[in-house]
Amino acid sequence: MKIKFADRMQSMKSSRIRELLKLTEQPDVISFAGGLPAPEHFPVEELKEITTKILDEKGAQALQYATTEGYLPLREIIAKRLTISGINLSPDNILITSGSQQGLDFSGKIFLNPGDKIICESPTYLGAINAFTAYQPQFIEVAMDEEGMIMEELEKTLADHPDAKFIYAIPDFQNPTGRTMNLERRKRLVELANQYQIPIIEDNPYGELRFIGERLPAIKHFDTEGLVVYLGTFSKTFCPGLRIGWVAAHEDLLQKYNMVKQSCDLHTSSNVQIQAAEFMTKYDLDEHIAKIKETYRTRRNLMVETMKKEFPANCKFTLPEGGLFTWVEFPEGVDAAEVLKKALEKKVAFVPGGDFFPNGDKHNYCRLNYSNASEANIVEGIKRLGQVLREM
Repeated sequence: MKIKFADRMQSMKSSRIRELLKLTEQPDVISFAGGLPAPEHFPVEELKEITTKILDEKGAQALQYATTEGYLPLREIIAKRLTISGINLSPDNILITSGSQQGLDFSGKIFLNPGDKIICESPTYLGAINAFTAYQPQFIEVAMDEEGMIMEELEKTLADHPDAKFIYAIPDFQNPTGRTMNLERRKRLVELANQYQIPIIEDNPYGELRFIGERLPAIKHFDTEGLVVYLGTFSKTFCPGLRIGWVAAHEDLLQKYNMVKQSCDLHTSSNVQIQAAEFMTKYDLDEHIAKIKETYRTRRNLMVETMKKEFPANCKFTLPEGGLFTWVEFPEGVDAAEVLKKALEKKVAFVPGGDFFPNGDKHNYCRLNYSNASEANIVEGIKRLGQVLREM
């Protein structure tokens, strides 16, 4: 074919995670690859009842075009829930998106020209890398430790790259590492953003999934100059298939997201927005989340304890206080992509860590998801993976 595509298509590639998820359709594959919530907690029966009620009472509204900003009762619920994270905003400061992934894409579209610089944690979320790559930026990686992005390294990076367009960070149970940015670093991050007048894109899909310790305030809580754009979602706490996320930001920034949303898809599905709002009005979402957290705590503990028994002693892994993932470090010289090839022969899947480094220079890591696999599959899958590692 001699079709001429846009230059950006040369840098875009399929997500390895999405490709690996195709393997989950094979019933004999134990998958630790995707960030899939536990499906047994989806409120299927409750949504059946609510959907019927909506179509009986609000059918015309649910099936009609709506405002770009989103269903007001849902934005009111989100604004109220954000106060738990120390964020006090009006519903007018919230835009409903089709998942928080759409918020990432919009951030790239709003801020980035080809060649512009993004400052991000190293490693960082593969979905964000893919979303931003479409706009042909440069990624400037900042090292992390167990307490999140290292602020001294960020200071040096900002001094060297004061023209960067934004800082991208996942403060709670970071994807892929499971690490959480501590309180002082959150404050310092905002101070540096204010000093350099650079926006922060705070991606926080996992904040409500803390199952150990006390919840920390969001980065947005410390925002004094309207520079922090908060991306949230119900995909990890409710139903990912509804694709409901949101952008919470200062009105000047939110206006840009609103304009981009209008040109993209006009608005997120009216029906699913009303479904979510009706569910959260009739049922206790916090009670629902509590059940999810207990399941994830049990599965995290089981995965970690099994790795201690089955993995070689020179493998390291994180102990997240919440979220969906643990991050495994293999010895230097071990390529996780090669480990995956051997693991797939034993019907076990995971995501090699090299994909989470935007500039692709580290390969002895992998991400394991514990939220979706059953307890029996966690034990069996980690045993098989441990066997592969010992053989290699």
